[in-house]
Amino acid sequence: MIRTVSRSLILVLALALPAGAQEMSDPLADADVLTREALVQAVRDRNPNLEAARHAWRAARARVPQVRALPNPEASYGVAPLSIGSDDVPFGHEIEVRQGLPWRGKRQARATEAQAEAEAALYGYRETLLELATEASRMFDEYYLADRALDINAQYQRLLREYQEVAAGRYAAGLAPQTAPLQAEVELAKLVQSEAELRAERRALTARLNSLLHRPAGLPLPPPPERLPEPIPVPEGSDELLRAAMAARPEVAEADAMIRAREAGATMAALERKPDFEVMTTYSSMWPEVEHRWMAGVAVDLPLWKRRLDAAEAEARLAQARKERESLETDVSAEVEAALARYHEALHHLEIQRDRLLPASRDQIQAARASFEAGQGGFLDVIDAERDLREAELMEHRMLAEAHQRRAALERALGRLPAGMIFDSEDDGDSP
Repeated sequence: MIRTVSRSLILVLALALPAGAQEMSDPLADADVLTREALVQAVRDRNPNLEAARHAWRAARARVPQVRALPNPEASYGVAPLSIGSDDVPFGHEIEVRQGLPWRGKRQARATEAQAEAEAALYGYRETLLELATEASRMFDEYYLADRALDINAQYQRLLREYQEVAAGRYAAGLAPQTAPLQAEVELAKLVQSEAELRAERRALTARLNSLLHRPAGLPLPPPPERLPEPIPVPEGSDELLRAAMAARPEVAEADAMIRAREAGATMAALERKPDFEVMTTYSSMWPEVEHRWMAGVAVDLPLWKRRLDAAEAEARLAQARKERESLETDVSAEVEAALARYHEALHHLEIQRDRLLPASRDQIQAARASFEAGQGGFLDVIDAERDLREAELMEHRMLAEAHQRRAALERALGRLPAGMIFDSEDDGDSP
């Protein structure tokens, strides 16, 4: 199959910025919050891989009128050199014009093949757009999660400092052992260390997102929203979704276009056994009889040798395209089924986290605090309960982000853009 941009190139995010890239208009420069829709749209507008795919489509489309046209006519002019300046014979010269005329149906077959290949290039562009948009959506969720992790870390650092002061006061009053403030200090140091790791991770994510956006790697991005929206449930049945995927997946449309191209190629190979014609006309001043000086004629090529092998190759390529289409249908069915199962699994995990683990963690910290204040529990119990609650809150954000990632993967399996976006006229290979 034609692939305007290879899959391996699609997911390479370290793109070299050409000179003048920093001068490109930046749609995110004045944004207060980075949204999924704005990020995907910016990738759609700015990513150079997509622009390369558009040019590939335009180049393929430009071939259609070229292969449909007649061959260029040929003209030649010759002279008899010894007649130049001679007093004994008149000046001799000859003019010839030729025009090739392919066998009926050949030009249409070539045009049909080129048109189908151009459509395949268009769907290859849409496949590239889907890959990049899905990757941008996935990285948006990672960016959101990194920001929430830093917020939770900062929140618990403040709480631990308060606990540390309380523990130090109780130790000074003889109500708590010396280990209490030390335990708070150890846990606080771990949080500071984790904060440094989270900031490094967020910088790396920013650089990767900037690469997708064709921006300088160190350029800051707007912060993500404080909370992701709730994921939308999807019905359990996959039959209707599979039909929708087969109708919408650009890979399927590309495979269908390649079958049409191979069918036209097979037709062309069969027609190649038919002779092409050439009409010609000649004027020669070197015939003494005036009636012989102008001549007209026809030439015919004789396709005797290679045409049978060309037809066999074309039939084999057509059979290959049809088998690839069959295999693709099986692959799409498996992708839809797996993406749907993973999405429902993510929603189920998120429900358990919210309904059971988070409430239990909050009850645990309240019990640990009350026990410590009553002198019946140790300070380490409070630290452990705070850590469990922090991890439970972060896990809830992680599961929410993962649900959105799996929803984007499901949309990709269905041939849809994330964030409810649709293909538009710009995705037909033309700039608006």
